[in-house]
Amino acid sequence: MTLTRDRGAPAPTASPATRIAVGAGIGVAAIGVLVLLDVFAPALFPQALPTRVQDGLTLALSVLIESLPFVMLGVILSIAVQVWVPASAIERFMPRRAWARRAVLSLLGMLIPVCECGNVPFARGLLMRGITPAETLTFLVAAPIVNPIVIITTHAAFGWDGGILIARIVGGWLIANLIGWIYSRHPDPMSLLTGRFLDTCEVVAHETGGRGRRSIAQFIVELRAVMPALIIGSAIAGAVQVVIPRDALLAIGSNPVLSIVAMTALAMTVAICSNVDAFFALSFASTFSPGSLIVFLLVGPLVDVKMLALMRTTFTTRTLAGIVAVVLLAAFAIGIGVNLVV
Repeated sequence: MTLTRDRGAPAPTASPATRIAVGAGIGVAAIGVLVLLDVFAPALFPQALPTRVQDGLTLALSVLIESLPFVMLGVILSIAVQVWVPASAIERFMPRRAWARRAVLSLLGMLIPVCECGNVPFARGLLMRGITPAETLTFLVAAPIVNPIVIITTHAAFGWDGGILIARIVGGWLIANLIGWIYSRHPDPMSLLTGRFLDTCEVVAHETGGRGRRSIAQFIVELRAVMPALIIGSAIAGAVQVVIPRDALLAIGSNPVLSIVAMTALAMTVAICSNVDAFFALSFASTFSPGSLIVFLLVGPLVDVKMLALMRTTFTTRTLAGIVAVVLLAAFAIGIGVNLVV
């Protein structure tokens, strides 16, 4: 597969000035929301506005610092795939049948000990090497859950109690393959990708020089692509956590259905690294149902605000909306099923 854009179609990319304006607008809107909440609903939060702003900045920085090493590792692995590994070496170990290729790629995360943030640049490398968007999405969705570190930490937190570990691994693998199958039916796979990413593919394809020079060039390209998204995603995660009253979420933890909704909202906003999110979920084990804990452990690594910001560097908004819908519906069904069984 060659990643090229129809030359007759305009590039659907925003200018740097537009992106800066959008980012500034989001920042102003977030500040406005905090001020309005402080004026009209002061009883929602025990802390004063300056304290909440400081907490938001601290949370945003913690998410950024926690994610940065894994993003760097993902960029390095992406360069290894794009520059140092021959394309024939990848195809040699891939099955010919489409469903089998997706199944293999959905287990590839077992060999890559990075969290969801580092998987995005690695997935970009797979795309540039000719792996189809549907196959890449299968890897990207499954990898944060079948990651060996995630499996170990989930077992350390929950052991075999309640089937949470098994439900997380099997549920994540099934959701990933469902998404891969859905998008494998898409009539125009290239339309799933952003014009900016397709432009990057063309630049990389025409890069000349030795492997060292190409590695440096690709390192710069990937950092320029993912770092702004990581910073914006971290900032949104920090802002959301101080805007949404967590007590309101905890108050409905005992309801088997509403608890799933609450933990879904929490998973999408707190943006905790999948390598350690099991210990965060463990703190809610005495209040929330087992099904809601599994939903948290499935939804968080796949479609939290930080992950979506990173994925937006490669996939279109429409594609991400479809992924979010499938993940939420499938995770909700799994959570309800667990609550009925346990």
